[in-house]
Amino acid sequence: MAKKRRPLTKASPPKPVDGEVPVVGAREPCPCGSGRRYKACHGRAASHAVTELVRRPFEGLPGEPDWVALRELVPAATADLTLRGGLPEGVPAVRLATVLPMAWPALRRDSGEVLIGLQNDTPSGDISRDLAHVLECALNTEPGNPVEVGLAAPDGPRLQDLLDPEAPFTPEVHSGFEFWLEDADKASGDVAASLEHANSAAIPTARLKGSEGAYWCETPDKNHLRWVMTHPEEELLDALARLHVAGTSSLGEGTRLVGSFRAHGLTVPVWDLPKAMTSDDCEKPAEEFNGRLAEALASSAPLTPEERRARSGLTNRQVTLS
Repeated sequence: MAKKRRPLTKASPPKPVDGEVPVVGAREPCPCGSGRRYKACHGRAASHAVTELVRRPFEGLPGEPDWVALRELVPAATADLTLRGGLPEGVPAVRLATVLPMAWPALRRDSGEVLIGLQNDTPSGDISRDLAHVLECALNTEPGNPVEVGLAAPDGPRLQDLLDPEAPFTPEVHSGFEFWLEDADKASGDVAASLEHANSAAIPTARLKGSEGAYWCETPDKNHLRWVMTHPEEELLDALARLHVAGTSSLGEGTRLVGSFRAHGLTVPVWDLPKAMTSDDCEKPAEEFNGRLAEALASSAPLTPEERRARSGLTNRQVTLS
C-alpha cells in the first residue's frame, strides 16, 4: 500500500522589508526576519536573477588564467588590485583574497583597506558583475564595519570597467590564512582556533614563476600541476594529443598528463607528479613543455588515427567547473 503523501503547503511570500535584503548563505536565516532559510525566502528572487551565464567572466582582465586559478584551485592567496583612476581617498589598498572568514563577500578594515572574497557563491550568471558590485559596496562602507551586499544591477559595472586594464595582476600564494588578520601573531581564543582549523585544511600550493596560470599542489599520495590555459579548447586538445602520441606530453620522468577540466571558459590540463617533485622542480620542465606546445599548436596537419584516439581519451576525462 502506497504511503500517504503529506499535504503540500503553499509557500508564503517573503515578508516585506524596508530597503534591500542583503545576500547571505543559502541555508542561513533570511535577513528579512521571516524565520525561513534565505534560499526559501528572498533567496528565491536572487536565484531568479540569473539570466545569461557569462562563460568567461574574467576575459579581458590582466592575468585571466590566474583569476580562474584563484577562484577554483588555490586555497589561500591574495592579489593587489589597481582601480581605474586610482584609489579613493581613505582607501590605502584594495586586495583580492581567495576566501575570507565565514565566506564574507568583503572586508573593510579599520585602516580603510578593502579585501574582496573571490570564492563565494554569486547570485547571477556574471561573476565579474557580482564582484564589481561587492567592490563598490566595500568602497562605500565605513572602515571597521561589515560590508552589506545586495543584488547587482543588471546593467551595473563589471570588474573590467572598474580595474585598470594595464596594471599587472600578480597573486601571492600563502601557506595559510594569516592574511585575514592585521596582526595574526596576536590571535587568541576562538579566532586562533578558527585560523588553525582553516590552515589545517589548506592543500599546500605554489604558483610557478615562469608559466602563467600554472599551479603546483601537494597531496598525500602524489603531487599535481594544474595549468590554466587561454588557448582555444579544440586547438589545445589537438596539440595535447599530438604531444601525447609523440611521447612529449609529460613534464619529465615519473610525470604524466592525466587529463583536463574546464573552468570559467578555459581549459586546465592536469599532470600527476612524483611525491618528491617540488614546485621549483617544475619550473624548467614547464617552460620546455610550453615550447613544445607552441609548436604543436602551430601545426595544421590533420590528426592521425592514433592522435585522434589520444584526443578522445583526453576529452573523455574532462569535467567542467562552472
